[in-house]
Amino acid sequence: MNITLFLQQFLNGLSIGSVYAIFALGYTLVYSILGIINLAHGAIFTLGAYFTYTLVGGRFGFNGLLANAALPVQLPFALALILGSILAGLVGVVVERIAFLPLRQRGSDPLLTVVSSLGVAVVIVNLIQYLVGAESYTYPADTYGNLPPAINFGTAANPIPIRTVQVVIFVVSMVFVAILTYFISRTKYGKAMQAIAEDETTASLLGINCDRFIILTFFISSFLAGVAGTLVASSVSIAGPYFGIGFGLRGLAVIVLGGLGSIPGAVLGGLVIGLVEAFVPAEYSGYKDAVAFGILFIMLLVKPQGLLGRKFIQKV
Repeated sequence: MNITLFLQQFLNGLSIGSVYAIFALGYTLVYSILGIINLAHGAIFTLGAYFTYTLVGGRFGFNGLLANAALPVQLPFALALILGSILAGLVGVVVERIAFLPLRQRGSDPLLTVVSSLGVAVVIVNLIQYLVGAESYTYPADTYGNLPPAINFGTAANPIPIRTVQVVIFVVSMVFVAILTYFISRTKYGKAMQAIAEDETTASLLGINCDRFIILTFFISSFLAGVAGTLVASSVSIAGPYFGIGFGLRGLAVIVLGGLGSIPGAVLGGLVIGLVEAFVPAEYSGYKDAVAFGILFIMLLVKPQGLLGRKFIQKV
């Protein structure tokens, strides 16, 4: 492999890895607060892509209740991304109220909440299919305005062209990672979320409204899922209602690899998985998932707590 191809694959790996990172951050936030995995996260990832597709002026196909429907206005991509992700965040709050709150109030086993979230994911996927069909949808060609299709990171003599969309994905993802990191570590709301993650009972006794912050956590988590879904869809396409299932599995791999409950671990795990996938030879591209999960399996054997996770302490 020459240096040009190496740098291309490296930059591509950073791009897709950064999306994995912000998607996995949503998993991490919910796990940190409630100690459970929200399996509806992948479905909300899909919803975010559909919401933004609608807001940028996309038209649906000839199947489903909304056949041939389109909004009369076309929003700029940046605004559509924010609004679409906010809508995804609101859906996440509804999911929490329906699938998690009743079980939490009854003190149910965490496994039941996982099953409940899986049921919600199936409902969301089927609802999408009912409304807009199972077709693939590609974002409009002018989604990114007048930006060139590729950017040269090399020289005129030794060009290293990278698709502009990949650069945009990486920059936007890192901006959201930085914002979330600042929010969690520097604001009073973030510190309150950390307190709840450490000990919900003590945080409640100290006057923190835990229920309100759980809602906020689900909103932020689902907002990030919507951002990730939009960025991936703008790079490739929305491959139907089951679009987010594969990314949901990768998100689980990322948080386990990085360390359950660790925000830096989710970012690092996402970048590692993205880089590993980028360097899988083209003739073996169908085995990318096997390679990524193979690394995860080895990590679990060598370091079960993940790259940046804390060791589990069993109290007796």
